Amino acid sequence: MSAPVPVLLAQPTKGVSLGLQYRPGEKSALIVLPVRGANGDSLTTILSRDFDFSDRFTVVSASASPAVTGAINWALFAKLGVDGIVQVSVLPSGWVRVILHDVGLKSVRNQKDFPLPAGALSPAWRLAVHGVADAVEEWITGQRGIAQTRIAFTRAGRVWTVDSDGANVIPVTASGMSPQWLPSGRGIVYTVLDGVRNPVMFTDLATGAQRVLASAPGVEHTTPAISPDGRTLLYARGSDSGTDLFAQPFDGGAPRRVTVGRGRASAQPTFSPDGQRVAFMSDRSGHPEVYISDLDGTNVELLTAAAFGDRDYRAGPDWSPDGRLVAFQSRNGGTFQIMTINLRDQSVRQVTNDGRNDDPSWAPDSRHVVLTSNRSGTRQLWVVDIETGRARQLTRGPETRLAAWSPRLQAQ
Repeated sequence: MSAPVPVLLAQPTKGVSLGLQYRPGEKSALIVLPVRGANGDSLTTILSRDFDFSDRFTVVSASASPAVTGAINWALFAKLGVDGIVQVSVLPSGWVRVILHDVGLKSVRNQKDFPLPAGALSPAWRLAVHGVADAVEEWITGQRGIAQTRIAFTRAGRVWTVDSDGANVIPVTASGMSPQWLPSGRGIVYTVLDGVRNPVMFTDLATGAQRVLASAPGVEHTTPAISPDGRTLLYARGSDSGTDLFAQPFDGGAPRRVTVGRGRASAQPTFSPDGQRVAFMSDRSGHPEVYISDLDGTNVELLTAAAFGDRDYRAGPDWSPDGRLVAFQSRNGGTFQIMTINLRDQSVRQVTNDGRNDDPSWAPDSRHVVLTSNRSGTRQLWVVDIETGRARQLTRGPETRLAAWSPRLQAQ
C-alpha cells in the first residue's frame, strides 16, 4: 500500500481568495464602484459608509477604483486587495441595479434590482438606499445589516430620531423622554413628566397620531418598554410609597403590579427576546443592581452583584436581541462604563473606557450598541462595536441621551 499523499489545502490570501466569504473576526475588502448619473455620488458615499459602519468589511475607496467600462479586470482588483465589487446602475425607472462581483471566483455573486422612492436624498430615499447595503451584506454574511434602522433619543425635553449613519436628525414629539420603539418600528412610546399626570404616550410615526397609554394624577410613569410581540406595555410607576414596575395590555386595560419594592425603586425594564422574562434595575438591596424575573414578577434573580464585588452601582439594562447578553452601565472608579454580562456563564466584559458612558441600547445585530458618552466634551450618542471596540460619534450639537435603537425598518 502506498503512503497517503498529502493534500495541499488552499489558504485564502487577501486578493487571491477562492471566493467572497465572511468569516467571523475577519473582514472582506469591498469596493463600491463610482455610480454614474443623478445622485450617483450620494449612492456611492452612502453605500460605502454603510459597509464601513457594519464593521464586517474593509472598504476600499471608490477613488482607487480602475475604470470599468466593460469586462472586469479581475487581476487588477485582486492586486488592490479587493474581495468583492459592488456595481450599482441607476435605471430609467429610478430603481437601481446592484451587481456583486466575487473577485476570487471571477464571477457575479448576486444581482438584483431595488426600488427607490421618489424624492432623491429624502429620508425615505436614504432609508431605501440603506436597505440596499443591508441586502448586499446579507448576500455575503448570511445576516442582514443594520443600516436600515434609526435611533430615537432625548434632547431638550423632546424625542428625536436619527438615521443609523447620523443623518436626518428629526424631532418627532413636542415633549418627552425615554423613548422605546414598537417592534414593528411604526411608532414610539415615551414618557412626559408634566408634573400633573406624567403620562406614558404613544406616537405613530407614520401618521403623527398620539395616544395616552398610562396616566394618573400625582404618579410618575417612567422608563417604558414594549414586549417583543407588541402586546404588553411595562413601565415604572413612582409615588411617595416607592417605585415599582407595572404591566398592562398595550391596547388598553388595567395595570398589573410586577414588582413589590416596599419603598424601594424598581425601574428601567427590558424584555427578553421571547417576552417571558424581564431585566430591570432595583435598589432593593440598598444600592442599584440589575435583576431578572419572570414577567409576572416571580423567580427574581440578582444578575450583577456576584461579578463585581464592591462596585456599587449598576443600572440601565438592555437585553440583546439574540438573548445572550445584557448590557448595562456600571460605576467603575468614580465614572460610568458600559458592561455586558453573558447570561449563560455570568462572564462580564467592559465595553467602554473613555469618558462617562451610560444608557446602552442594542442594535438588531446584537453586535453594536448605541450609548451616551461625554468623551467628546458634551453628552452625545456614540455607536460601539462590542467585538472590536471601534466607536463612532452618531450625534452632534446640544446634549443628547437616552437612546433606543429601532428594529430593522422598511422603506415607506
